[in-house]
Amino acid sequence: MPTDRPQPVFVLVRPQMGENIGAAARAMWNFGIDRMRIVAPRDGWPNPKAVAMASGAGRLLDEARVFETTAEAVEDCTYVYATTGRHRGLTKPVASPEQAMGDTAERIGSGGRVAVLFGPERAGLENDDIARANAILSVPVNPDFPSLNLAQCALLTAYEWRRATETITAHTVEMAGSDWATGQEMEKLAEHYEDRLDTAGFFFPPTKADTMKLNLRNLWSRMPLTRADVQMLHGVMRQMVRWKERGE
Repeated sequence: MPTDRPQPVFVLVRPQMGENIGAAARAMWNFGIDRMRIVAPRDGWPNPKAVAMASGAGRLLDEARVFETTAEAVEDCTYVYATTGRHRGLTKPVASPEQAMGDTAERIGSGGRVAVLFGPERAGLENDDIARANAILSVPVNPDFPSLNLAQCALLTAYEWRRATETITAHTVEMAGSDWATGQEMEKLAEHYEDRLDTAGFFFPPTKADTMKLNLRNLWSRMPLTRADVQMLHGVMRQMVRWKERGE
């Protein structure tokens, strides 16, 4: 059974290749969408090539609903987006995937049922399909090469749905089992290097020593070091000192 999470329905209109249906299923499930409807698939249904391409998302194909016409596929929906990049001579609101999925989230949150139509690979949706939609979803692609295959378009739309409905962490750091170094640990590291470099005569001439030490402190403060990093840098300096002493 499909999950009980509120979400849009992805309607594949007259898809031509089973592989593309399977790839679209994978793209949908990557971002948590599992409601697929298929209108008049060219090679019939079920399609073993779709199952092979879907890989771990085969459940979506098992639960996909098949319809003869686009009208039947969206008859229970309160709002429909049609994905197309071409001007069809029809007056329709046109939204980016980001805006369309934000709007979809609001409509579904208010109890609506939203469908997104995806056209066949070769020519896309026909005017008769688009006329049944309330608005157009248009991906801002390169105008010199605007063609997107079925799975690509499903992936972009599903990704924007995920962004509109989930808390996305924009940036994080994998700490690999360590913690950030504390101010005290950074201070000890700075003192260690300053002391050893002073002994080695690095801060020369004496008139520039204070500025050089200040710059070195500033360098440490700009470096986001972990405790493991600090321990390693202490070890580097200790080994260099031992190597110097052995050579004397």
